[in-house]
Amino acid sequence: MKVLIVDDEQAIRDALGRKLRREGFDVVLCADGLEGLRAFHAERPDLVVLDIIMPGGMDGLTVCRRIREVADTPVMMLSAQAVTEEDVIQGLTAGADEYLIKPVRLNEFVARIQALLRRAQIAMPENEQGYNDGYLTIDLHRRHVHVDGHKIHLTPTEFKLLAVLMENSGRVVSQRDLLEQVWGHEYIDDIYYPRVYISQLRRKIEPDAANPIYILTEHRIGYRFEKQPPTVPKSD
Repeated sequence: MKVLIVDDEQAIRDALGRKLRREGFDVVLCADGLEGLRAFHAERPDLVVLDIIMPGGMDGLTVCRRIREVADTPVMMLSAQAVTEEDVIQGLTAGADEYLIKPVRLNEFVARIQALLRRAQIAMPENEQGYNDGYLTIDLHRRHVHVDGHKIHLTPTEFKLLAVLMENSGRVVSQRDLLEQVWGHEYIDDIYYPRVYISQLRRKIEPDAANPIYILTEHRIGYRFEKQPPTVPKSD
């Protein structure tokens, strides 16, 4: 697997690169956003690690948006400060899958890289083909989602979250179970992740995100996917 690391701090860039190479990854290192974007198109990595703040007029969020215009490649953002829910929402809007706070603990970094790659590659169950009610269409095997006839982009994490909820349709999935099934045991303490990602997912698939019909909240317990009859009206 090939990982592209884009960070203007050479010491961090080199340390992360050395660690991943020791773990058997191919690594491409870049010092700024423009160089990183060019390397992305040339190298076609399996995963991208982006520092948020970089010089040269192209920060990590901008690079992430440009990547999302052409690919679903998993993206991990590196933040030099504590990540708030607002930071996560901003990153999700740009298309990121993951945040990691500096200083980076190398073993945790590798574990999260591996978990993110698992989410991107996990096989869908053979007995589940997908879902279609005329408004929302989910093709698990092709990893396509259409809303009101329009294909929408979901990051690998968003798609895995939707798939887990859909596979358990009609049943409540607890926040802890979501963390373990979608993110992996490395994320068990990131209790705000499900709430933030659910909110982002609703904005993408619900007819009205403020009044969801597909992804419902069971207060203090978790979330439930509700299948709808094929009568949801088309929007104008």
